[in-house]
Amino acid sequence: MITRRKFVKKSSMGGSALLAAAVVPFYILPSKPKLGEQILGHGDFKYKVETQWGNLDPKVFPVNNCHEMVMDRKGRLFMLTDHPKNNVLIYDRSGKLLGSWTLNLSSAHGLTIHEAGGEEYLYITDPGSGRVLKSTLEGDVVFELDAPDKIGEYDGRMFYRPTETAIGPNGDIYVADGYGSQYILQYNSEGEFIRKFGGDSFLQPDKFKQVHGVTLDTRDPNNPSLLCTARIKNSFKRFSLDGKYLETFYLPGAFVSRPVIDGDNIYSGVCFGMEKGNYNLALNKGFVTILDRENKVVSNPGGTKPKYKNGKLKLMLQDQTVFKNCHDVCVDGDKNLYVCQWNANGVYPYKLHRI
Repeated sequence: MITRRKFVKKSSMGGSALLAAAVVPFYILPSKPKLGEQILGHGDFKYKVETQWGNLDPKVFPVNNCHEMVMDRKGRLFMLTDHPKNNVLIYDRSGKLLGSWTLNLSSAHGLTIHEAGGEEYLYITDPGSGRVLKSTLEGDVVFELDAPDKIGEYDGRMFYRPTETAIGPNGDIYVADGYGSQYILQYNSEGEFIRKFGGDSFLQPDKFKQVHGVTLDTRDPNNPSLLCTARIKNSFKRFSLDGKYLETFYLPGAFVSRPVIDGDNIYSGVCFGMEKGNYNLALNKGFVTILDRENKVVSNPGGTKPKYKNGKLKLMLQDQTVFKNCHDVCVDGDKNLYVCQWNANGVYPYKLHRI
């Protein structure tokens, strides 16, 4: 059991009865998939879309934004919303609702799953309240990380609005302060602060503009590293586990969300895009982007076909108006995709069936 030393105990979080998860024994029989004839994607990564896959009764299970989704070892899909009535909706792969619970968070944003000691846990970030929580899959809070301003790592002029977490091979916790001061903050598995790296700069390659996501890249098992999002720079940046900058993958036209590793590939929701001839960030221009082991874009479901000229990736744009603002992608065992969207009129996740 991970020590709770230097963590805020569940009983001190105020109204533990309110925070305690309540799994809802509510089941909805899934309808048959309604797949359009439209094909999204390129090369070996092509899909048909089931837009009604995750649909529920919005009066019973409302969502403001479907932020992120992860899959546990049983194949259940945990989807995070920022509606305090139900922060987590649990689906099976057919779209049937298995349960729901809430921590009463009104800006729940980042969701990471990690196994330790034979048990799986969720890490949830809430930028509005500046909190990073670890919970069981049933929604019982195990601990809360100390915020950097509480331990003297941020001064009074620095904002802390964490958006994502990643867990290192040794259990270290990396927190992306994506809506705050643009640092990656590293804690050990007991919650003791180790270091911060990054910071806010548009020009410096080792710094960020909206470090929206962070993930552990284990595709080279002998040399794991961190992939971090620099959304406003249209980039992913690689760092060593001790915070040393290594390289940047530039994705012109794509204001990417967190990178998701599955097999040899990186998947990401493109939350914002551009309009042809206008290089400013544009709403409702989202798509999905997929990179191969060499970190080259191989498919853009909903977007233009990736093209390279003299080794450089050309501008990528939305090509099919399927998505508004893609916030996350989850990949199942059959390589189907589940796409969560922000600011999309309260839509539930779409399923992309790989063909």
